[in-house]
Amino acid sequence: MNIHSKNKNVLHRRITVVALAVTVTSLSYVVSAGAASNPGFVLYSSQGYDHASVNAFNATNPGFTVTLNDNSTGPLMQQIQAEGNNPKWGVLWVDGASAFAQLDGEKKLLKHSVPKAKFNSLGLQNVPKDGSFTPTGLTVTGALCYDSSQITAAQLPSTWQQLTSSQYKGMVGMNDPSQSGPTYPMIAGLMDYLGNYKSGSTTNAVAAGESFFTAMKANGIVVNSTNGPTVAAMEAHTISMATIQSSACYGAALSNFPSMKVKYLNPSIALPSVIGIDGKQPSIVRKDAQKFVDWVLSRAGQAVMQTADPQGDSLFWPVLKGESPANSIIPPLSTTHAITTNPYTWGKLETQVNTWFDSTIANGI
Repeated sequence: MNIHSKNKNVLHRRITVVALAVTVTSLSYVVSAGAASNPGFVLYSSQGYDHASVNAFNATNPGFTVTLNDNSTGPLMQQIQAEGNNPKWGVLWVDGASAFAQLDGEKKLLKHSVPKAKFNSLGLQNVPKDGSFTPTGLTVTGALCYDSSQITAAQLPSTWQQLTSSQYKGMVGMNDPSQSGPTYPMIAGLMDYLGNYKSGSTTNAVAAGESFFTAMKANGIVVNSTNGPTVAAMEAHTISMATIQSSACYGAALSNFPSMKVKYLNPSIALPSVIGIDGKQPSIVRKDAQKFVDWVLSRAGQAVMQTADPQGDSLFWPVLKGESPANSIIPPLSTTHAITTNPYTWGKLETQVNTWFDSTIANGI
């Protein structure tokens, strides 16, 4: 081999190495750019239709993947608070606006994220001014669900105060607000109502509510963790009625508990299912999250919500124009005497009230 050929081969090898390095770098850039542009996000949710919603969205929106973290509302909120300034969640979807008002007050939610959907009056009532969270449907909490094989409609109380009567001693159940998403909004609504709260200090309203639940404890109220165990307690004849979520009652009646009936004391408390986006995530994650929230409020998303959990969370009143409840078992909302409380007033009191309830009423349940 002459010197010219040797130099030529060395040069060729160098060019090849450089070309390979450029190619690898380019591929790495493409892969990393693709990962950065479509990272997906984690959905924290307690909704009965969340698995089906995630599967349907992922199947029809291949640009990124939504990963589901499904749990009760209480543990999900505890997880969010524990994550602090290093959030793992991208979207939260649970029942009750008070948790979102609390997160909004902590500046954790993406403002102006409400989709341009055609909300009915029910939906508009539950859209916050800063657009930091979105109602996706509505149930009622504080529905008086009862086992008609144990107690007749004529024997039921007609007011909340009557539940403290010795006539109903040991017969009434409810859920633990630190576990069950629908329960704190019910407690807050009752405090609002019993304390005749209008504006200003909530001190008197909280005191009125604490007095009521203290009387309920003295009357033998049974506290379980969530809707499922409370309904099971009725089926086992441990209790004959409970103040829980309307969808849980109707779902039981449609499945294996036909003697389950519902009465609405005046008032019950409107309970929106709510979705919100983590405002602390990178821009690309927030954009992907917004696409999912928009989809939930689309016709396709609402169809999944109304069909995926037909004996549970799908039994809601829609918040969009042109939509009707999925099952005729759901009565007109006007018959429920539902009131709406201000989530920003009561959201900041949730930790205080739940701590008091668990230490004083639930006895560590």
